[in-house]
Amino acid sequence: MLTIGSQIPDLNGKNQLGEDVSLRTTLGTKTVIYFYPKDDTPGCTAQACSIRDGEQDLANKGISVIGISADTVSAHQKFSSKYSLPFTLISDPNRIIIDAFGVWGPKKFMGKTYEGIHRTSFLFNDKGILVKVIEKPNTKNHATEIINYFNEFQ
Repeated sequence: MLTIGSQIPDLNGKNQLGEDVSLRTTLGTKTVIYFYPKDDTPGCTAQACSIRDGEQDLANKGISVIGISADTVSAHQKFSSKYSLPFTLISDPNRIIIDAFGVWGPKKFMGKTYEGIHRTSFLFNDKGILVKVIEKPNTKNHATEIINYFNEFQ
């Protein structure tokens, strides 16, 4: 996993519109890169909608958001459209970005162990330096959680 003080990686992926996007496009603004397991599942939907609902407050604080999962571009497009998500979702089916951030690994659900994405958020300052890792984000109040953490670093 990236450590505090790390630079935002120079990695690219395709967004929900099929466009190439660099993680560094947000340099100059505070950035949240959040990883989530799967589009249109209860926890992931609650998290995305929390960020959507807090969009104005995030924008007022100069915070950009990028969501990343291993889902396809078309799954991201459907998810984004269904919930009117105003931020970038990057598709990473080959786990290049996911592995670079160190968020893939063993998980447990109903007594079974499997490999998957650990829901994790990385907060970068406007210079692209990692200032906080949220390893177990509050899915229902993630926008507020993000703002509160950034307020600590100002």
